[in-house]
Amino acid sequence: MADGIDTTLTAEADDVSTPAKLVAVIKTFASVHGGARAVVEYVGRRGARIVLVGEDGEWADHFTAGTDIAREACSTAGVTVENEWERELIEQMRPSNDLWRSMSRRILAR
Repeated sequence: MADGIDTTLTAEADDVSTPAKLVAVIKTFASVHGGARAVVEYVGRRGARIVLVGEDGEWADHFTAGTDIAREACSTAGVTVENEWERELIEQMRPSNDLWRSMSRRILAR
């Protein structure tokens, strides 16, 4: 994972340090965006990253202490966890213009 990616990609700056808050954030995201699917990624000592993809193409990511907590929170919130990044899910995502700009800066800076 590239440096700074958690600040670049985080769509919401909520404190989701407890499982109850995380479940509430996931439920809210799903209800606002017409449903959601999630991908849980292991990110080493930091724990796990939950990438939520709404049915409308919007997306957000959140970090938690471990993949077990992330999967349980998604399950409790009623969000399906995908086993991997599938083509249909990736095509559904709509990156913001800010994200495209930040990615181009990284490439040009190399």
